[in-house]
Amino acid sequence: MCIANPQELTERHKEYAARAERFPKKVIVCCGTGCIANGAKGIVDAFQKHLADRNIKDFTVEAVVETGCHGFCEQGPLVVIEPHGTFYTHVKPKDVASIVDKTIVSGELLEPLLFRDPVTEQKIERYQDVNFFAYQHRIALRNLGKIAANDIREYIAVEGYQALAKVLTTLSPEQVIDEIIKSGLRGRGGGGFPAGKKWRTCRDVRSDFHYVICNGDEGDPGAFMDRSIMEGDPHSVLEGMMICAYAIGAKQGYIYVRDEYPLAVVHLQKAIDDCMANGILGDNILGTGFSFHIRINRGAGAFVCGESSALMRSVAGEVGEPRAKYIRSVVKGLHDQPTVLNNVETFANVPIIMHKGADWYRSIGCANNSGTKAFSLVGKVRNTGLIEVAMGTTLRTIIYKIGGGIIDGRPFKAVQTGGPSGGCLPEAMLDLPVDFDSLTKAGSMMGSGGMIVMDDKTCMVDVARYFLSFLVSESCGKCVPCREGLYQLHELTLKICSGEGTEADLEKMEKLSRSVIVGSLCGLGKSGPNPFLSTINYFRDEYLAHIREKRCPAGVCKSLITYTVIEEKCTGCVACITACAYNAITGDRKKPHFIHQDKCEKCGACVAVCKPNAIEVK
Repeated sequence: MCIANPQELTERHKEYAARAERFPKKVIVCCGTGCIANGAKGIVDAFQKHLADRNIKDFTVEAVVETGCHGFCEQGPLVVIEPHGTFYTHVKPKDVASIVDKTIVSGELLEPLLFRDPVTEQKIERYQDVNFFAYQHRIALRNLGKIAANDIREYIAVEGYQALAKVLTTLSPEQVIDEIIKSGLRGRGGGGFPAGKKWRTCRDVRSDFHYVICNGDEGDPGAFMDRSIMEGDPHSVLEGMMICAYAIGAKQGYIYVRDEYPLAVVHLQKAIDDCMANGILGDNILGTGFSFHIRINRGAGAFVCGESSALMRSVAGEVGEPRAKYIRSVVKGLHDQPTVLNNVETFANVPIIMHKGADWYRSIGCANNSGTKAFSLVGKVRNTGLIEVAMGTTLRTIIYKIGGGIIDGRPFKAVQTGGPSGGCLPEAMLDLPVDFDSLTKAGSMMGSGGMIVMDDKTCMVDVARYFLSFLVSESCGKCVPCREGLYQLHELTLKICSGEGTEADLEKMEKLSRSVIVGSLCGLGKSGPNPFLSTINYFRDEYLAHIREKRCPAGVCKSLITYTVIEEKCTGCVACITACAYNAITGDRKKPHFIHQDKCEKCGACVAVCKPNAIEVK
């Protein structure tokens, strides 16, 4: 039923919130992409069946809530039993009957399903007590894991669209922009440009058309922050876009979603349809006279289309290529009209800023970096997943408190932030506060929020080679510095990884990097040399080992390593012989084996299966 005015929206909020308070007992199932891939939908079906069969008071079929990503992806599928917060991990459909009979009916805990802390080895009962969650500060991710991803009633119950109603009825567009500027909100897509200043510049451009675009083209390897918000809390993105549209005078908005995010598209479209049906989107929103429409555009998988001008060309149906930055999108953006483009996380912050106030938001974070930032924490860390922390939180807290430290207790080596164009920071930087300015000063960048942790088995030269390879393949090729410069940098890293590099190559690469940064049209090229520049800055000794000693200290670069069996450690279990696809290992059972170097392809399969660690890589 259409909501006619803000007062009616408030009544709906009270109704839905009161209903949630009357039925606090819930079975929350994470149905983000990762958990769905591991069978979360089967868990939902099993809960609905068993609860219907048992007819348990206060735990009806409606008590089963399908939420978006909780963030703790490697422990999924996840199930939380409210109101106590009982936290179960790696749940399978076959576990559901026991959860219903023992936990829901009898109040017993299922020990095998509880989370075990990787450091203390203790089983933890409630999700609130798990360090992965306890050290976070969630604002953009505030509703993930708490409300149904595709039910507008649940969003309204947690004060959803109250900020929009407040803006439309009590504030002028200028006052909205003033509040965003005062909050200190900076764009979370990577650049960190103050959002309010961007909005004001766009509004001040005289034009018959203004546009709002949400950038959901999240292309960084290992990054899934925006995807999770679009899947699990799409209404927060829509509300943020509507507030922006009111502030700048836009009537049309677009959400640009990468094609690999089908679930995000489904949930966003459901949210748009529900808003239209309830009078919260479209013509005469909430009876205030303000009109705004939103369309979804799907990207075709080009990394460069995450760049603002290339994205706008793609939305317009043109080839996704960037243009020179002296043409500002806030002045001439989509269809050469003034356009505000922010990413998903930025828009998700807007409603809560307008609801709780700029002063509240500025109280979180650090100087010139207010609020929080979401990251995808991946790599050689025990607890991987989606996290959000206050600006200024140190890398050490993120990696060792939230992340639980390095897998197998190995030494920490580096953390790469900012996506493929970011930089790698060494152990000496672990106490660096994570904010836009500190990361940039250290030679890295915030980027959209990728964070890849590496241990001592990682070769930093190979890391630079990998990310340069990615950037070469994703460059649109429009400008020579990026197209040719990144290609040459990649070729030189290949040369070094193969043991054929020289110290003169390093000088050439540093000079070439400066030229690429100065001459490239867009951010892809300007930040493209970062993987090399940061690794040569902090890990020059590894480059020199490859060049002078023809040795890869981490044992990664195939041309520079050999695999040999340590006879004293080898138990003759034949596991390595079984794993070797090239018949390069021979030996009798219970006797030391031998690796034939002429056959060995250095794939690492033998090392992976050798329990006594009897295979040496050097």
